Amino acid sequence: MAKPTPVFTRETFRFFKDLSRNNNKTWMDANREQYQSTVVQPFRRLLEALAPVMLELDSRFDTSGRTGSSFSRINRDIRFAKDKTPYRTQMYLKFSVPAPGHGETGQLYVGLSRDTVTTGFRIYSGGKRKESVLARIGQVRVQAEPAWVAKQKKRLSRRYESYWYTIEKGEWTKRLGWPVARENWDRILAWIVRRKLSPTAATRASFPRDLIKVFRKLYPLLRYTSLPD
Repeated sequence: MAKPTPVFTRETFRFFKDLSRNNNKTWMDANREQYQSTVVQPFRRLLEALAPVMLELDSRFDTSGRTGSSFSRINRDIRFAKDKTPYRTQMYLKFSVPAPGHGETGQLYVGLSRDTVTTGFRIYSGGKRKESVLARIGQVRVQAEPAWVAKQKKRLSRRYESYWYTIEKGEWTKRLGWPVARENWDRILAWIVRRKLSPTAATRASFPRDLIKVFRKLYPLLRYTSLPD
């Protein structure tokens, strides 16, 4: 039996590091082949490795491999951004169940940047909070069962960090900890539960198996806050 080989190598992190120092179209155009070989292709191999298990977890997960649905975009929308650099210096693989109307919904994700690996669960309200999955499903359920978040904190907080966002004076404001209080859910705009891993962890052959363990642990968060049944 062939020995398992790592999906990612140090070259993936080196690419993001070089991109952060040369974040312009000229450099990117000259390094498209490296981008494909060290970022795009490994991420697609990771999707192939994870998809069968994720579909066993929930057959509704989108595993199509489309940019936007399964993978984050490397190009940034700079029209309204203060930072005018054209490229993101990280990439994410995401698993979610599509929401009606293409709205924001909960995700299980893994992301690589120049010196960090993160994996976990996240849900955002998107542009219209009152119409979002977070408000229509997550908020309703949590406020009907106020102890639910506290139970998740007890179950997960030793290995996972939690933070959430609200709007304060027109600005997104990060709140550290678990949104346990019932009234937090009247104004919550996003909730993230995640683990940080070292780049070395991503270059091990066991990395896909490690991610599956994380996703199985955190899937109940996605199901409770995002899915209608």
